[in-house]
Amino acid sequence: MSKNFLKMTQIKQYNLLDSINYPIDLRALKPEQLKRVCAELRQFIIDVLAENPGHFASSLGTIELTVALHYVLNTPYDKIVWDVGHQAYGHKILTGRKNVFQTLRKLGGICGFPNPEESEYDSFIAGHASTAISAALGMAIASSLKGEKNKKIVAVIGDGSMTGGLAFEGLNNASSAPNNVLIILNDNNMAIDDNVGGISQYLVNITTSQIYNNIRYKLYKAFRKYNIIEEGSKGAILRFNNSLKSLLTKQHNMFEGFNIRYFGPVDGHDVDGLVKVLNDIKEMEGPKLLHVKTIKGKGFKLAEESSTIWHAPGKFNKETGERLAKSKANEAPLFQDVFGNTLVELAKANEKIVGITPAMPTGCSMGIMMKKIPERAFDVGIAEAHAVTFSAGLAKEGMLPFCNIYSSFAQRAYDQIIHDAALQKLDIVLCLDRAGLVGEDGATHHGAFDLAFLRCIPNLTICSPMDEHDLRNLMYTGAQKGRGVFVIRYPRGKGSLIEWENKMKTLSPGKGRKIKDGNDLAVISIGPIGMEVKQATDKLSKDGIEVAHYDIIYLKPIDEDLLHEVGKKYKTIITVENAVITGGLGTAVIEFMSANGYCPRIKKIGIPDQFIEHGTSAELNELCKMDAKSIYQSIYEEVNTILYSKQKQKY
Repeated sequence: MSKNFLKMTQIKQYNLLDSINYPIDLRALKPEQLKRVCAELRQFIIDVLAENPGHFASSLGTIELTVALHYVLNTPYDKIVWDVGHQAYGHKILTGRKNVFQTLRKLGGICGFPNPEESEYDSFIAGHASTAISAALGMAIASSLKGEKNKKIVAVIGDGSMTGGLAFEGLNNASSAPNNVLIILNDNNMAIDDNVGGISQYLVNITTSQIYNNIRYKLYKAFRKYNIIEEGSKGAILRFNNSLKSLLTKQHNMFEGFNIRYFGPVDGHDVDGLVKVLNDIKEMEGPKLLHVKTIKGKGFKLAEESSTIWHAPGKFNKETGERLAKSKANEAPLFQDVFGNTLVELAKANEKIVGITPAMPTGCSMGIMMKKIPERAFDVGIAEAHAVTFSAGLAKEGMLPFCNIYSSFAQRAYDQIIHDAALQKLDIVLCLDRAGLVGEDGATHHGAFDLAFLRCIPNLTICSPMDEHDLRNLMYTGAQKGRGVFVIRYPRGKGSLIEWENKMKTLSPGKGRKIKDGNDLAVISIGPIGMEVKQATDKLSKDGIEVAHYDIIYLKPIDEDLLHEVGKKYKTIITVENAVITGGLGTAVIEFMSANGYCPRIKKIGIPDQFIEHGTSAELNELCKMDAKSIYQSIYEEVNTILYSKQKQKY
């Protein structure tokens, strides 16, 4: 862990929690003390997050499950693989990070997601959904190959993550590969099964009991000995058992077709019951799935009633539930809200426009269209690859999809962007929200790579707006027939214009613009980071340094006329992009200058070739020297270098 962590004053009402620094301390407690631990842990999370914003509702729903897992398992030797980190705050607190929990998501503090570099208890990084089953299966088979026969591997995956295709790929492999993985399905919304009737609980009790399973195993061995059944028929027997349970309980679940033993559903807020079930099934051979029913936001009434709003509510009054982060009347809007309102405006004018998002209707403001034109707006769940191919299918039949995906998550749909969209030259507007550095969510969520990994794909237009008017204009441009795959990237957070509604117009693809003229050197930027450049160049003008500033707008096709103008006039060029400097705008400018015989000195400003930690957007911009002050300093140093070179030439 970082040595810069702030120390937290111990709150003495957490009598049991104060005695727990690591799971070994938890396991020293008596079973009857666990309910109190859960109550204190839940209150601790509420108390800290009220003042230090983070993901709130998800972790409140997994308190009992977290306590039960660490009580039953021998962590960190046994491994818990969390799917996404939203549900893992309790895990962090119980594994050595209680006293620094208030540094969560702050620069130099602990990460908002499990991270093996932070703790040995974090077995796998978990920022993107649907990965837990595949990762846990790999760990389980590795443990088997190393002879670690008693090592327990548990994957905890939410019902939302189960919509991701990777989860089903993991399930399919787990059903056929020899392993003892335990998959825990944390079901807080999807209602895969309804827990009804006394016979359901009876079957949960009997099928998880050690006596029942010992008898079952002995019968299986006897039948094998006398060739009554064969190993090849084992899967059929498992499917028959699951089908029989479904028949008796009048329930059906999607796991019946897999050769995976299914248990549940069980109450995810009964810590005593969870401890019993986990102890009963943890030694069973073969892959197992325990279906746990939980309430997102459990223990905080408002979060239970509105889990989406309380997913990450910011600061709030823990007594009244009042959310303290309120927008001000005279502020620029969020880019996402400009997108959402503009999409509705365009869709009302063009009945072929449809909206698609993979599980982020609130975050990207697709929810605005879902309310106003619900029949033409689709949330496809955590399924980015499907979102793109679904959009391609819509486009193939004449619709005009606006597919909105967070930039970081678009990485999961790379093949579909190439094969299903670009290759067929389909008209799709791909809006990449949260592009660039996103702030507190950190390395797993920064949209750093899109410019670099998209620029090499044929049949793609790639652009980025400098302000809200540009975003509207680019959406209007992309909505015109025959544009092909039209990628618009924009960042998280507010824009710069209070009066953001303009009369939309076409911004010709491949055409940038000059923001400011100057003779000393040229700065070329793309996207809203250009506002930082503008602040820097305005200050430089006051200091007597005249720097030209060009907003390229389109990375692909790039404005060659603009670049010829720059190449002929300037000996020094600075490129600025809120993206990795390897492969993006800076690289494109270098390639153009080289190909056309220009030999300027080129300095690239952007995200360096490393994964950037979490912190506020302002802090991270400063860290990467992309803020106005740092850009000013870079330009100032370059101008001084030019002047020094000219002085030397005189002598």
